[in-house]
Amino acid sequence: MALNHTYEARLLQQETTVGAGVQVLLLTLLGTAIGMGPAGWLTGLAFALATWAVLTRAVLRSRLSSFGPANRVTLGRAILVGGVTALVADSFESAPPVTVFVGLTAVALILDGVDGKVARRTGTSTALGARFDMEVDAFLILVLSVYVSMALGPWVLLIGAMRYVFVAAARVLPWLNGELPPSMARKTVAAVQGVALLVAASGLLPYAVGAGVVGCALASLVWSFGRDVLWLWSVRGGAAVAVSAEVVVEPVAELVAGG
Repeated sequence: MALNHTYEARLLQQETTVGAGVQVLLLTLLGTAIGMGPAGWLTGLAFALATWAVLTRAVLRSRLSSFGPANRVTLGRAILVGGVTALVADSFESAPPVTVFVGLTAVALILDGVDGKVARRTGTSTALGARFDMEVDAFLILVLSVYVSMALGPWVLLIGAMRYVFVAAARVLPWLNGELPPSMARKTVAAVQGVALLVAASGLLPYAVGAGVVGCALASLVWSFGRDVLWLWSVRGGAAVAVSAEVVVEPVAELVAGG
C-alpha cells in the first residue's frame, strides 16, 4: 500500500509540474509576441510558482489516487488566468493587445463550468476539485477588476474583493460558514461578473455604458451576498451547519460561475 501511495504521489506531482511548465511556456509565448516587460514576467512567474506549490501540497494532502480529467481542465484554466494576470501586471507599464487579453480571458470564462460537468460525468467530483475551481474563478475576477478599475475607477475593485472580504469575515463570524441552499440566482449573478468585466475590459463600449454594465453587475453581487448573509443570520445556530474553512460552501462560491 505504501508503495502504491508513493507511486500515486509521484504521478500527482508530475501533473502539477507539467502545469507549471505549460504556464512558463505560455508566458514565453506572450513575452515573444508582445514584448512583455519585467512586471509581467515576474508576476506571471510568481503566479506559476505559487500555483504549483499550493496545488502540489493540496493534492498530496488529499491523497487522491489520480489527478483526474476535471482537475486537468481547471489546471488549464489556471494557466490561462496566469497569462491574464501577467498581462494585467504588464499593463501598468504598457497596454497589452486587447485581442490577446480578451481572447485568454474569454476562453478561461467559457471553460468555467466545463470542469464541473466533466467531474460529474466521469464520477470524479472531489472537494479539492471544487475548491480548486472556485479559487481559480475568484482570482480571475479579482484580476479583471484590477484591470477594469484602471479605466473606470477603484470602485470596481469591490467586485473582486467581495469574496475575499466575505472569507475574512467568516473567520470572525463562524455563522457565515453556514451551508446555503442551492440557488440559480446566485449562479447567474456569479456568471454575470466575469462577462461584465470582460465586456468593459474589451473597450468596445463607451465609458458611460461600460461603467453602467459593471455597476449593474456590482449591484447584483451586493444583492446576492446581502440576501445570503441575511439568510445565514436568520438560521444561525439552527438549520445551518457549520463547516470548516477547508470545505467548499455556497457563500464562498459566490464568484464561481457554474462550477
